[in-house]
Amino acid sequence: MEPQRSPLLEVKGNIELKRPLVKAPSRLPLPGSRLKRGPDQMEDALEPKKKRTRGLGTATKFASSHPRAPALTTVPQTQGQISAPKVPKKTGPRCSTAVATVLKNQKSGPAVPAQKPCTAAAPPKLGVKKPSKRPAWDLKGQICDLNAELKCCREKTQTLDQENQQLRSQLQEAQQQATALGIERRTLEGELARVQAQAEQGQQELENLSTHVLELEERLGTQEGLVQELQKEQLGFQEERRRLATLLEEQERRLQASEAALSGSRAEVASLRQEAAAQAALLAERGERLHGLEMERRRLHNQLQELKGNIRVFCRVRPVLPGEPTPTPGFLLFPSGPGGPSDPPTHLSLFRSDERRGTLSGAPAPPTRHDFSFDRIFPPGSGQDEVFEEIAMLVQSALDGYPVCIFAYGQTGSGKTFTMEGGPGADPQEEGLIPRALRHLFSVAQELSSQGWTYSFVASYVEIYNETVRDLLATGTRKAQGGECEIRRAGPGSEELTVTNARYVPVSCEKEVEALLYLARQNRAVARTAQNERSSRSHSVFQLQISGEHAGRGLQCGAPLNLVDLAGSERLDPGLALGPEERERLRETQAINSSLSTLGLVIMALSNKESHVPYRNSKLTYLLQNSLGGSAKMLMFVNISPLEENVSESLNSLRFASKVNQCVIGTAQPNRK
Repeated sequence: MEPQRSPLLEVKGNIELKRPLVKAPSRLPLPGSRLKRGPDQMEDALEPKKKRTRGLGTATKFASSHPRAPALTTVPQTQGQISAPKVPKKTGPRCSTAVATVLKNQKSGPAVPAQKPCTAAAPPKLGVKKPSKRPAWDLKGQICDLNAELKCCREKTQTLDQENQQLRSQLQEAQQQATALGIERRTLEGELARVQAQAEQGQQELENLSTHVLELEERLGTQEGLVQELQKEQLGFQEERRRLATLLEEQERRLQASEAALSGSRAEVASLRQEAAAQAALLAERGERLHGLEMERRRLHNQLQELKGNIRVFCRVRPVLPGEPTPTPGFLLFPSGPGGPSDPPTHLSLFRSDERRGTLSGAPAPPTRHDFSFDRIFPPGSGQDEVFEEIAMLVQSALDGYPVCIFAYGQTGSGKTFTMEGGPGADPQEEGLIPRALRHLFSVAQELSSQGWTYSFVASYVEIYNETVRDLLATGTRKAQGGECEIRRAGPGSEELTVTNARYVPVSCEKEVEALLYLARQNRAVARTAQNERSSRSHSVFQLQISGEHAGRGLQCGAPLNLVDLAGSERLDPGLALGPEERERLRETQAINSSLSTLGLVIMALSNKESHVPYRNSKLTYLLQNSLGGSAKMLMFVNISPLEENVSESLNSLRFASKVNQCVIGTAQPNRK
């Protein structure tokens, strides 16, 4: 965008380019005219011609002195028309308007067309009397007239030059004023912009101040509300101060009384300190005595268990389930002990009738009576709590450092799994020996912590299926991979056994044990058999490694607690037709019976003090060898069915349990360091 041109500069240019010039009309004869003269007049005509020539030379000289002037008109102008009015000195836009008005007046004058060469121009009106027209032959007079006219023109020219100089000086002054006004205008425009910017800034500051005022008013309202609340609090504090002042006075009175009593109490404190020192010494002495009593309790407890037998056998008869036939009265009898009905039963009589036998008269033979004696017998009405109460002291021996092993033996469907793990529901009355034993151990360990003992428990749960060890606590990728578990020594020269690829989970509460039992129940191998809809086809071994330490006396003890649910013992029927599934059950039954037979051989070898005990003949006995020897305590539950149809299997189980009950193993030794 081009910069705006000042109006005064445009006025100056218009004056310089469009200034009209005035020239006097010429009275010279036209070049083509012919004068009629006689011969006698030729001489007179020569002299005027010379003068005319000089006059023309002067005119030519005057004309040549202004070579750049535009063509002149022959219209005469008065002095008033030629001179421009003086421009008044004004500032601002009014000055520019005045100059423009002058130029407009000059342009608006009537334009007179120039005279043709063949036409004589009219003499200008100069305010003098026009002379009479000279004759054409009077060249000298004409020359004189022209000279006079030329003189007048020169005077006019001088006058016009003077006026022109005045106008130029006025124009220069006007231009200077315009320049000054332009500078002043630019200055004023800059100041105006600055003032506008200041005004905008002031407006912004005003808005900011207005906003700030509103914020301050809002804060003022908040502060006023706060002041009111503080005033209320101040009133409350003043009331509280008065109350505290009253209380302080009362406390000062009590302090004075206490200070008076303090002097009397100091003597009493000194005597109490002496008594406390005596009590501390007595407490230490009693602590030593308590520790000695605890050691004596453990010794007597172990002696009591030894008197009961390091191998004990309990018999448990399960109740008749809904839908099963009611057995004949007198099929199972539980004779009272020496102390009468109040004594727990220890004898069991089973009556078996054989239809193949008969008398000479043809009548059926009387039923055969089979009597068995065990350490304790639990009739069908015995509950889970009653069963655990009998073995609680044996379980506690594991905390004292004695290895403990508890078996559940019997045919399929006799209640072994129910005895060890409990029922499938959440009824606390049906909890098995495993959750009850761990709850009892946690409780006793908590009591012994007051005497300086700390215990830790690590649990594992495996099954032995067809002489293959499986981890029942495997989850995720370990369960999917199904890595083989092997029984290995914990280290070179160590007697402790461990199962490779099995999970060992630290436990400290009942909830953790319940989660492990639920997981193991889902992973255990079961199948449908002729004796039970859902029968366990493997031996499950729950191992709890117990570690105890008395840091104050530097004592340590450790022992395993093994709770074993053996697979169901059944005899094979050689006449049974075998399909693919039956052949699989046959292999399972052969493996189960083989391991149970090995267990009986190991117990008999231990009882006979044989030099070689066949632990390695079975994965079950090899895993439990540290809990079956002379330093361990063992208990076997023989579970039987109350139904007459299972009498053969019940007799086999009772006979096997009787053999185990007759075994005697050496004195158990605690594992202490």
